[in-house]
Amino acid sequence: MSKDNIITGLDIGSTTIRIVVAQINPDGRIHIIGGAEGPSEGVNKGVVTSIEDAVSSISACLERAERMTGLAIEHAYVGISGCDITSQESRGVIAVAKADGEIKEDEVERALEAAQTVATPPNYEIIHVLPHLFNVDTQKNIKDPVGMTGVRLEAETQIIEGPSSQIKNLTKCIYRTGVDIDDLVFSILATAEAVLNRRQKELGVAVVNIGGSTTSVAVFEEGDTLTTHVLPIGANHITADLAIGLRTSIEVAEQIKLEYGTAITPNLKAREEINLAEISGGEDGVVTKKHLAEIIGARVEEIFTMADEKLKDIDRSGKLPSGVILTGGGAKLDGIAEVAKKVFRLPASLGYPTGVVSAIDKMNDLSFSTAIGLVLWGKQMRETIGGRGSFSPFSFVSKLAGSVARWFKGLRV
Repeated sequence: MSKDNIITGLDIGSTTIRIVVAQINPDGRIHIIGGAEGPSEGVNKGVVTSIEDAVSSISACLERAERMTGLAIEHAYVGISGCDITSQESRGVIAVAKADGEIKEDEVERALEAAQTVATPPNYEIIHVLPHLFNVDTQKNIKDPVGMTGVRLEAETQIIEGPSSQIKNLTKCIYRTGVDIDDLVFSILATAEAVLNRRQKELGVAVVNIGGSTTSVAVFEEGDTLTTHVLPIGANHITADLAIGLRTSIEVAEQIKLEYGTAITPNLKAREEINLAEISGGEDGVVTKKHLAEIIGARVEEIFTMADEKLKDIDRSGKLPSGVILTGGGAKLDGIAEVAKKVFRLPASLGYPTGVVSAIDKMNDLSFSTAIGLVLWGKQMRETIGGRGSFSPFSFVSKLAGSVARWFKGLRV
């Protein structure tokens, strides 16, 4: 098995770390050959809070994935998320250098580089430059200007940027595990690669990824990313609500959520009860399933209302023909799509990972959407390196080449 055909996706969440290892078959299909998941320590809301704990958690998960696949994991596409990651629109303008005025790939790359001169917030780094459209002289809204003729090329882009300290601390953790970073990818963009198709992105769609401590939102239209946001609320807040409302421990509340959790109440009879003693010997009392659903439903509605506010900011609330796609571990609650339809006033459904072949059942789970999306991102990067699309080569990791990358690698344990 050639290592050149292996792609690894590493999703570091606040609650769980997930790894997917895939092989690119000769026919171009992606075959998942293994993966692993394990508890995440030292990370909160996407930000590293303890280098040592994070390195230990990542290393343990990597070891499990290596045992499963029989391969040494030497490099990976790594997801990054967090409430402080922001985006802004930017334009880059250049003069076409060719005497005959024909636009080549290098002119497009220069235009994208020019877009990076936008003023970023203090102590922020650019993670991605996402091209939207190009303008050649007076011709507007061009998707692909290569081969066209003109004297002025303008790129309209979206800049994704994050705090330098967050990026560097995460990068430091990865390098200390002995793994090289192929690319650092804004997680919700990778998630979208796994759960959305081209038609949905063209018509207009929102993807909502409910994680442990955050919920990420991305909106697409006409094939472009309109906006991205990370909300400081997730499935762990549902668990905390249950612990308070039922006067039980976090551990028991999580078990109740996983076994009996539902976000809708209409079909539940008031007399249906759960005996807490049957869940944990240290607990007593009973709780009705209706009360359980009321607690869960209230928090789920809050999450979706916050997400819908982001759609309102760009005048897309209730206006996305392909609706809302729900994914992530927090989206596994029974009835959650029905609540989404009510709050967003749009079609809503669960988004399972697609675009890969896997005989491993757990890899088809909503919680693995981002890790699989990172693999898909990696495949696209390999196919379009030096090219364009949503997979711009102008990422933070590309700027780590040379002395800075060597400095990080010197921090490995």
